[in-house]
This record gives sequence, C-alpha cells and structure tokens, in this order.
Amino acid sequence: MSAIRSFVRREPVLIIAAIAALLTCFFVPPDRLYLSYFDFRTLSLLYCLMTVVNGLRQAGLFSRLAHSLCERAANLRSIAVLLVSLCFFTSMLITNDVALLTFVPFAVVVMGMAHHQQELIHVVVLQTVAANLGSMLTPVGNPQNLYLYSFYDMRFGEFLQVTFPVWIASLILLLLLCLIFRRDHLDLFLGEAPDLERRPIVLHSVLFAVCLLVVLRVIPWYVMLLAVVAVLLFFDRRLLLKADFMLLLTFVAFFIFSGNLARIDRVALAIRQVMQGREYLTSLLTSQVISNVPAALLLSGFTDSSHALLLGVNVGGLGTPIASLASLISLKLYSHSEHSHTGRFLLEFLTVNFALILILSLIAVRIA
Repeated sequence: MSAIRSFVRREPVLIIAAIAALLTCFFVPPDRLYLSYFDFRTLSLLYCLMTVVNGLRQAGLFSRLAHSLCERAANLRSIAVLLVSLCFFTSMLITNDVALLTFVPFAVVVMGMAHHQQELIHVVVLQTVAANLGSMLTPVGNPQNLYLYSFYDMRFGEFLQVTFPVWIASLILLLLLCLIFRRDHLDLFLGEAPDLERRPIVLHSVLFAVCLLVVLRVIPWYVMLLAVVAVLLFFDRRLLLKADFMLLLTFVAFFIFSGNLARIDRVALAIRQVMQGREYLTSLLTSQVISNVPAALLLSGFTDSSHALLLGVNVGGLGTPIASLASLISLKLYSHSEHSHTGRFLLEFLTVNFALILILSLIAVRIA
C-alpha cells in the first residue's frame, strides 16, 4: 500500500488521465478506431529526445557549460543573469524540465558558495519562469509544442512566427526582473571544471541532429526511432530505459480520453462551443488546473485555431505550480535545499507568474 500511495503522489496526472480514459471507454467501447487516436510520430520523437538529451546530460555537457560561464561572473547580478539565461536559452533545445533538473541544483550550489542563500528564492523562481518561457520558441522545447507541431502539421517557419514575439518579450521581461539583484562583488571559486566524456557527446549530438531532421520533416519518424534504438543498444543500452515512461503513458491515456470525447457528440459539441472564439483563454485557464501538456492533448481535438492554442498552453505554463509540471521540479529541488522557505517561494512564484501572464497575454491575444 505504501508503494501505491508513493506512486500516486509521484504521478497524479497519469492516474487522473488513466481514470478519465477508462471512464470514456464505457461510452465508446474499444474498437479499430482507437489506433487512430495515437500520434506515434510525437511519441517516438518525445522518447528519442528524452533519451538523447539524457545522454548529453550524463556526459557532463550542460554542467561544463554552466561552470564555464559562471566562473567568469564578477558580481551577484551577473551570476543571476547567467543562471536564469542558461535555463531560458537551453530549454528551447533540451526541454524545460531537463533545463531545471540541470541548472537549479547548480544554482543552489553556486549561491551557497557565494554566501547569498537569501537570494536563492529569486534565482530559482526566475529560472523556473525562464525554462517555461524559453522552451516555447521551438517544437522540441517542451512536450506540448512537439505534439501541437505534429498534430496541426505546422511548418517550422510558421511555428517560429507564432512563438517568437512572445518569446522575445519574455526575454526582455526576465532581464528586467534580474535588475532586482544588486551588483555585490563576488569572490567565487567553483573548483575544477567537470570532466567531459567526449565520445558520448559526439554520439548523442549526432543522434540529436537525427531527431531534429524528423522535426523538420526531412526523414520519417520510424527511421529515427530505429537509428536511436540500434545505436544505443550497441553503445549504451541503459539509456533506453531512462526516458520518462510515465510521461509517455500520460500521453497515451490522454490520447484515448480526448479521442473518445470527440466521438461522444454532445460532449464534443459542448467543448467546441465553449472554445469558440475563446481558444487562447480556454487553454490558458485549463492549463492552470490540469497543466499545459494535458490541456494541449485534450483541447486540440476540438479546435482548428492552432496558433491560439499553442500560445495559450505556453503562456499557460505560468501561473500555478501545476500549470507546468516542470515547475514542480523546481519547487521540489528548492524545498530540499538548505535554509529553504517554501511558503515564501510559493508567494513570490505566484506573484511573478501571474504578473507575467497578464503582460504576455496582451501580446499573445494579438497574435492568436
């Protein structure tokens, strides 16, 4: 029973999605059409990207990058800008959750060594916002982008045209927020730079390029999947089992749930009527309750307004801690740090997030 309770606490979204999918099966009994629910291209891309980025992370690439940049920081403000910028710019390629898993623990160490633990709340809050907003730029930045890019068969240029204005506005706002940090001098020594495993870095960089070729629709997804699995079986088979399979199962459950809802005429009609002309607001508010990945999976089947939905679930990653599951990573990492104040963290987190939602929505609604 304790193992079950622990699993439910770790994966509440998966549990809810699985129950919802099961309930809809009573109204739409399983048949051949169920296979049409699944976006195998998105699932394969998500799996391969998670696996390859994990390989790059284990090889020390991101830790070395952070160390090399931060050892050159001269004052508190510059170190804060670097820590926040690392999350913002890397998340567009390695996803928001991996950026936070990599750079929040590094921030905890750096701020402790600099004897500025009192500033850690500000840094981690801004890192979390940076990862959620920076990841919106590209299809590979987060799971909902990858899914919507595939579901609506968007062109890469079209995708960037939608996300870039909000992304650049987010960068400007984050840099302005970094002005809260003083220019206090830092006497910081981070020690020897982490070692790099060059062979794995080259290998996984090539595989990452293969994934990008699928995103750009140069090669089919099944070629990528076969290539990644075959190469890793030979070089590092352990990585094949280190992907976030719970996230993949969450996708599967929501594919079934949303696919069945679309076949229940009254429900489908009601959802379409609610969303009509309010796609951005609906997706933003839905993200606050069930998080932005499930919101994208659920609502995509009921609207053709791809741009509004894309912006809604990305800006909707701000707000409550569950609006983006990546935010829960930051909360957990911060709460386990020395001298943490979770209540103060949540207060600042909510204040910054909802303020940014209001400002960025003024831009997003014009684009949507």
